[in-house]
Amino acid sequence: MTKNRVVITGVGAVTPLGNDVETTWGKLINGESGIDVLTKFEEGTFPTTVAAEAKEFDPADFMDGKDARKMDRFTQFAVASAMMAVKNANLTIDETNANRVGVWIGSGIGGMETYEKQFRLYEKRGYRRVSPFFVPMLIPDMASGQVSIKLGAKGVNSCSVTACASGANSIGDAFKVIERGDADAMITGGAEAPITEMSFAGFSSAKALSTNSDPKTASRPFDKNRDGFVMGEGAGILVLESLDSAEKRGATILAEIVGYGATGDAYHVTAPAPEGEGAARAMQQALSDADLKPSDVVYLNAHGTSTGYNDKYESMAAKTVFGDHAKKLAISSTKSMTGHLLGAAGAIEAIFSVRAIQEGIIPATINYQTPDPDCDLDYVPNESRYTDVPVVMSNSLGFGGHNVSLIFKKFDS
Repeated sequence: MTKNRVVITGVGAVTPLGNDVETTWGKLINGESGIDVLTKFEEGTFPTTVAAEAKEFDPADFMDGKDARKMDRFTQFAVASAMMAVKNANLTIDETNANRVGVWIGSGIGGMETYEKQFRLYEKRGYRRVSPFFVPMLIPDMASGQVSIKLGAKGVNSCSVTACASGANSIGDAFKVIERGDADAMITGGAEAPITEMSFAGFSSAKALSTNSDPKTASRPFDKNRDGFVMGEGAGILVLESLDSAEKRGATILAEIVGYGATGDAYHVTAPAPEGEGAARAMQQALSDADLKPSDVVYLNAHGTSTGYNDKYESMAAKTVFGDHAKKLAISSTKSMTGHLLGAAGAIEAIFSVRAIQEGIIPATINYQTPDPDCDLDYVPNESRYTDVPVVMSNSLGFGGHNVSLIFKKFDS
């Protein structure tokens, strides 16, 4: 069966660094951090006092107040980012193509903020005060649902819920939809708004969050003194399109997506498999799917959460997959600046991968100060690197043992 080539024609994002891709990317390559002192609720309640909030986001810039009130914050992020991505792609969705344009947007947690607010209302005032929109605001698939409604996309409509791999899985699954010919275009990515008291409570109890009180140095992937991840929020959306569709409408092609690998650890609910065994298989799958050699990859945008096991085992997985080339491979974790957007992380990192290809810039891993003997590769420390970037691999790894690798390539007609 002939496979359709799949290209990226548009991107949109809301992140802790900015309310669009241009602002976010500009700060990222300058090594600026979007992490700051937590403001959404009383910080003294938790051992963690920092977060990567999308402080400047205002849903009124993208939708009217009535619609916004029927959406959890994660869905607002998704709708805003999708609108920006479709505009960036110069894609018109109307009766001529709506049935061939799909939506696939993941979220690891969904409407946690809505759940907490509505449960408090229920406890105080009974079920009659719970919003009739409670369930539609809560469920993770509603980012896809609302984007479909807002933009009129009537093709396949789905949502991958695979913890911190949700955004990457969604992009990979959307890629395969177009590759096999079931859609001409897909609006895809991830959205997350996890900065809530119960999320903080759960991750704090699990000792997963950094307790470094200095927001600018709290996220330090691959550094020996890393002590946990910093929670972030936002969304990243890409417009994927068949090459034939993109060329027919004269779209600007940003890059090509050529590989997708997805595996399960079958090991532990939170800890990665020893030596990154599952991650290595996902990376190998993606290379095979792309028909590329390990030496073809110039840059690996790592999952790089700034946690002990993740960074160590992801480094080991890179050595397993890339062999001698691992020492030549540029690896960085942009979570050092954005924090960890959980289910949206893989989506914004896919956008960073595309921009790295477009502009020939590899973002740095900031806060890299003390080398760790267990992490002994090239992590692009502290300063962005200007070089030709023809091929990028991006990793996302999630609780439950979900491993995803995506490969993006400079477009060559």
